[in-house]
Amino acid sequence: MAPRPINSRLNAAVGAALIAVVAVTYWAWHSGGSNSGPGATSAKADAPDAAPPAADSVDLSDSQLDAVKVAPAEERDFPIEKEAVGSIDFNEELSVQVFTPYQGRIIALFGSVGDDVKKGQTLFTIDSPDLLQAESTLIAAAGVLDLDSKNLDRLRGLYTTRAVSQRDVEQATSDHQTAEGNLRAARDAVRLFGKTDADIDRIVTDRSADSKLIVQSPITGRITTRNGAPGLFVQPGNAPAPYTVSDIDTMWMVANVAEGDSPAFRIGQPVQVTVDAFPGRVFEAKITTIGASVDPNTRRVLVRSEIKDPQHELRSGMFANFVIRVGGPTRSPAVPVDGVVREGDGTMTIWVTADRRRFTRRTVKIGEQRDGYRQILDGVKSGELVATEGAIFLSNELAISQ
Repeated sequence: MAPRPINSRLNAAVGAALIAVVAVTYWAWHSGGSNSGPGATSAKADAPDAAPPAADSVDLSDSQLDAVKVAPAEERDFPIEKEAVGSIDFNEELSVQVFTPYQGRIIALFGSVGDDVKKGQTLFTIDSPDLLQAESTLIAAAGVLDLDSKNLDRLRGLYTTRAVSQRDVEQATSDHQTAEGNLRAARDAVRLFGKTDADIDRIVTDRSADSKLIVQSPITGRITTRNGAPGLFVQPGNAPAPYTVSDIDTMWMVANVAEGDSPAFRIGQPVQVTVDAFPGRVFEAKITTIGASVDPNTRRVLVRSEIKDPQHELRSGMFANFVIRVGGPTRSPAVPVDGVVREGDGTMTIWVTADRRRFTRRTVKIGEQRDGYRQILDGVKSGELVATEGAIFLSNELAISQ
């Protein structure tokens, strides 16, 4: 008879448990267990943020923590800048094609490409028939004036003794004045060929004409092209010029910018130019010309800047990059460049953490890059802990775990 009370108590306990389960289930169904229940919305709103899905997170072991460095995202200033690629060229406004002023054959040349020359320095000489004719006219005019001067003096002496009439003296005076005018004109004609007064006096004294015409550099600069050669017949204005001399104290940086970027540029804006030949060097420039039309093939606009180059370091044809600030700086969260990963689909991601052990991948929108930092336009707040080194390691660990 002893087992009967035990069975009764066991049955009573089981029955109580079943009643409790039914009660809990009934209460849960009525208080929000159903998606359509009235308490569903408020329950979700009041609930804390759910943990990120495991598919986007990586938990590191103690041995793996050394591969990742963590730092808070910080606010940094990012100026609004535009970049473009161009090339260095000579300042065409300070480049001169040196032609011969008169036709003739080149006798000798006195400069090569790359030589620095001064203003007035001889570049080449030519055998000029025009100069020979001008000097011959000068010698003849000087001879006529000398003859008329002697004739006038002789007639004036005879006039004192009434051996000649006054009319003869007046005619001789007129002839003398005409000869003086002809000589002045002949001297000016020879002076046009670059002869000095001392050269002209010597030609008159020696009664010797020299057809060698000296062509000098009109500016101080560097010889950039040479097309002349001894014996070559040259004429004024006929291309190519025997020489081209350029002032290289200033150079041009010529770039073609995208049509959409062109409204941001203005005449006089400062430009920072870098060239591969001088790593780390920045050449200061200023925009001097903006093209008036868009290239129909490339949809780009010409932008030309003038660069001061007193040391003559730049060379025409060098590739150059230029950066121009077109607006004030904007302050945004920033992450070191090594903390940003480009995924296979082209999206940019970073890794954030709250406990420095569990890292979660987050897609971000990036902006400019400056001084080793990448601007984050959306996806992270200042002060959040992010992986500054080892972001690629985290991406690889995530790929392995999936």
